[in-house]
Amino acid sequence: MPKPVIAIFDVGKTNKKLFLIDENYNIVYERSARFVETVDEDGEPCENLESLRLSVYDSLNQVLLLKEFDIKAVNFSSYGASFVYLDEKGKPLTPLYNYLKDYPETLKKEFYETYGGEEKISLETASPILGSLNSGMQLYRLKKERPVLFDKIKYALHLPQYLSYLITGKAVADITSIGCHTQLWDFNENSYHNWVIDEKIDQKFGAFTPADSSSETTFEGKKFQVGVGLHDSSAALIPYLANFSSPFILLSTGTWCISLNPFNQEPLTLSELKEDCLCYMHFKGKAVKASRIFAGNEHEIQLKRIADHFDRAAYLFKHLKFNPAMILKLANKIPENQKDQQEFTANSAFPAREMELFQTAEEAYHQLIFDLIKQQIYSLRLILNPGVKRIFVDGGFGKNAIYMHLLATSLPDIEVYASSVSQATAIGTALAINDAWNTNATPSDIIQLKYYSAIQRTL
Repeated sequence: MPKPVIAIFDVGKTNKKLFLIDENYNIVYERSARFVETVDEDGEPCENLESLRLSVYDSLNQVLLLKEFDIKAVNFSSYGASFVYLDEKGKPLTPLYNYLKDYPETLKKEFYETYGGEEKISLETASPILGSLNSGMQLYRLKKERPVLFDKIKYALHLPQYLSYLITGKAVADITSIGCHTQLWDFNENSYHNWVIDEKIDQKFGAFTPADSSSETTFEGKKFQVGVGLHDSSAALIPYLANFSSPFILLSTGTWCISLNPFNQEPLTLSELKEDCLCYMHFKGKAVKASRIFAGNEHEIQLKRIADHFDRAAYLFKHLKFNPAMILKLANKIPENQKDQQEFTANSAFPAREMELFQTAEEAYHQLIFDLIKQQIYSLRLILNPGVKRIFVDGGFGKNAIYMHLLATSLPDIEVYASSVSQATAIGTALAINDAWNTNATPSDIIQLKYYSAIQRTL
């Protein structure tokens, strides 16, 4: 008898994965692909949209042929801030522009002067000023720079909704994509921002559809439910919301280290926005206060610097054990008034440190993590509210013993756990439409936890 499963497409910047997940939330099948980037009309790197489109069809066809599985549903998660612009026939009109693409200063100035200034727009949309990473600004740019092309756009779909569209043919908008640092959504009014209406950009979006909804679709003669797709950061939070009811913060660590507090709905302040706080959207439509630092990216750059200086292979550092004596030695060198970070910084203190100050690679690496933790604590405290007693660390740093011990030591009044959900984003994306395909109750053992206690106050 074939095993009932849901197929989840989890599309990251680097890896594109397809999972089959059974009714007990075990991953029973996995395949992944990586595509060579292409370039847009300005010669800047971007996602190969055609390869992605063909891969979705090919992968789904492949798993439909597997006789041991019965696909009951399909859903999608992907990175945010990326639009696919479709014409009347559903064909993409442009490349999938990279959200790191530089944004023209003159156009930016024109936009904010027209609509009340950066501070006003930021506060109302819970979005820091991020250029192309505010995906609404990409649409504004297209309208102003290429009006003829803009007029040809039938639908502007965020990437998760485009992936869903490939199967259903239905153009939809979803709150987890629309509400996340896009500058499209007015968090006070709980609707599209006035500028979106004024510019008639809302007319390019699909029907607003709940993130936990699905529709029956026939594909290659097989009927199943298809979800509308989710922004990956919102999807990764869902397993935790399903398993824990008391207030917590999820510290999702990767290239970005994003602290997500679904129990803090306080409006963002201007100072918080300037310190890279923003709001994500809970898949049920509630604001999730968040802060972020580019710490994973910095870690990779500085790790290479340490490895090069000491002529060591970078991968060896992943297995370094926590050395409390070394941390104490490093801490004792810090003046008392510099023990804690006092202001927001884009980088930790480490990039400014000279490698010659360190006797060994181990010492340099402990200093790097020490500095990153100080930056992380400052970022965490921006969204921490009194009821929070647990922090779950997901992703790469959760497997780093030095990082976890130092985080626990820095937060002695909060329980700190390395948490592991095998493929949290994919599991969350499946949970979002659980009722459409699964008759079982949500299992309570999806998340594995490892507790880290504060060893001694060193920071």
